[in-house]
Amino acid sequence: MQDTPKLRVARPTDNLEQVVRFYRDGLGLTLLYRFADHDGFDGAMLGREGAPYHLEFTHARGHAAGRSPTADNLLVFYLPEQADWEAACARMRAAGYAPVAAFNPYWDRQGLTFEDPDGYRVVLQNAAWGA
Repeated sequence: MQDTPKLRVARPTDNLEQVVRFYRDGLGLTLLYRFADHDGFDGAMLGREGAPYHLEFTHARGHAAGRSPTADNLLVFYLPEQADWEAACARMRAAGYAPVAAFNPYWDRQGLTFEDPDGYRVVLQNAAWGA
């Protein structure tokens, strides 16, 4: 039997605390691990306990990461159950994050897009995962 591959999406940020708040309080991910001054890097990993993925955000002391290069840099979460999708969108709004128009209008048809403090976008898609 083959193990499920594990996925870490890692990216730098100039706004570590604000990004952690967006993904933890808004998106509802769990802060799994935090580190400070690991070879000049501070960081946090967020995800779901036991899930085969997590997001890592790092800040290199003395270096600027900048903002997202485009409005079409996306993380997409598929939430096929209407109630789950509505709850996720309500949690984002309650945490102070308003939806933004998607760069690609496809994502506005069955989802809402939210922009994190670095300009990267998260789509909450009310649809089933399909390849």
